[in-house]
Amino acid sequence: MNMSSRKETAVSFLQMVAAGDVREAFVQFTSGEFLHHNPYFRGDAESIILGMEENAHKNPEKMFEVKHALEEGERIAVHSHVRQHPGDIGAAVVHLFRFEGERIVEMWDVGQPIPSESPNENGVF
Repeated sequence: MNMSSRKETAVSFLQMVAAGDVREAFVQFTSGEFLHHNPYFRGDAESIILGMEENAHKNPEKMFEVKHALEEGERIAVHSHVRQHPGDIGAAVVHLFRFEGERIVEMWDVGQPIPSESPNENGVF
């Protein structure tokens, strides 16, 4: 039996996607029943794969840093700092995953651009 947690699987999936290994991430970690809720793409796996590949091609120096990862049964939440290139202030992004067994079957993602100036002394993270 695979001893890695679903949380570790979700983080590994996102790290591979951010590094540009999009198709391999989908092969390793998602189910054939995978669907997603990103409003900018059709809801099937191939549409989001193509979008992720295009983003990786345009942003080969993308930086992805996990800040928090939470696991509750079949649901995983990963809160990350994503920067498309080294000079980018970036965005706070939350990916939500639903698993069936050891495979990701559903994904949601929401992002918040980090403002260059903010009244909040605690910062985004």
